[in-house]
Amino acid sequence: MSARKPVPFLDLVTSHEELKAELCAVFERALKTAGFIGGPMVDEFEREFASFCDSEHCVGVGSGTDALRFALIAAGVDAGDSVLTVPNTFIATTEAISQAGARPAFVDIDKRTYNMDPKKLHQYLEMECAVDDSGHAIDMSTGRRVTAVVPVHLYGQMCDMDPILELAEHYNLVVVEDACQAHGAEYFSRKQNRWRKAGSIGKVAAFSFYPGKNLGACGEAGAVTTSDPELAQKIRMLRDHGQSKKYYHDMEGYNGRLDAIQAGILQVKLRHLAEWNEQRRKCANRYDALFASTTDEVRAPFEPKWARPAYHLYVLRVENRASVQRHLTELGVGTGIHYPVPLHLQGAYSGLGYKAGAFPIAEEIAGEILSLPIFPGLTHNQQRLVVASLLTSIESNCSALAVSQST
Repeated sequence: MSARKPVPFLDLVTSHEELKAELCAVFERALKTAGFIGGPMVDEFEREFASFCDSEHCVGVGSGTDALRFALIAAGVDAGDSVLTVPNTFIATTEAISQAGARPAFVDIDKRTYNMDPKKLHQYLEMECAVDDSGHAIDMSTGRRVTAVVPVHLYGQMCDMDPILELAEHYNLVVVEDACQAHGAEYFSRKQNRWRKAGSIGKVAAFSFYPGKNLGACGEAGAVTTSDPELAQKIRMLRDHGQSKKYYHDMEGYNGRLDAIQAGILQVKLRHLAEWNEQRRKCANRYDALFASTTDEVRAPFEPKWARPAYHLYVLRVENRASVQRHLTELGVGTGIHYPVPLHLQGAYSGLGYKAGAFPIAEEIAGEILSLPIFPGLTHNQQRLVVASLLTSIESNCSALAVSQST
């Protein structure tokens, strides 16, 4: 095993080498025109990504965090409001809520999809909130008005959006999709009897183009999608110091613009995204087949009939994860953990008052989830090696545990 070539968790070199000529042409175009901020490359990418997401508008911004922050502010989230999301996500989700002036509040996740559980959302709104005269939910423990919900399409897996949208309509909540890991993922709306793209379902959505994402820049970048023209215009102003035109500031804003070079790079890569996503799905299907007879040792990802995941990550559950991961590293297999500590237990949010046990599903899976290599170009032989190494690691861990118990 040690003589075999290691399997990286992620390969960002190969795809860039394959596109080197096109990517370098973007840089040359920027040099010849001195168009580094805004301009045609940004406009072209925004149009193409909006079309890809089946959305009317796309606004390029500096990062996924910018995208979510601007989306919340533009959607009307005010200082002192409460915004609902899940504890099983990257902290950027809740940072954006806090930076918009609101207080994050959590609902637990579904044990199979690891995404927001609509039943838990309903339970929170029914049992922990009252409704004011305007029809808005008021959190009875904090007295704050609940104005928005942020379902996170985590790992490239879609949330079950129909019931979330129904609850949002009933309680006057704005739905802001966190689609930062879901470029090209799709959801089948039973209510509308059609497939819908991530980024086109809520009032507004946020995307990250961090380099390791399915659609990644060569640096920081993000975007907001929406079919509301007024909201899109607000976000364009927020990203550019609140300017309606140069030196005319209708509001205080931010420096959150998308660099032209990054937009050009993303435009090149966008042409390949559908193919890359299909390769990821095939990799996921191969993993599923390889794990089909190992249900006692490994819990592979669950794919609902109403979802076409983009498989940004392939996340399974194993017991004694630390030992298994350490053994995999020794065998040359790269892995990751997304995410080891739920947000309500992070030191940054100790002031919110949540205690261990508040969200048992998120806490349970946090100790078991393990992300395996998945990227375009990952070969069947590499996946066989990953699975064989994982099963060897589990067997080794079980043997060590048995010896320890016998002594």
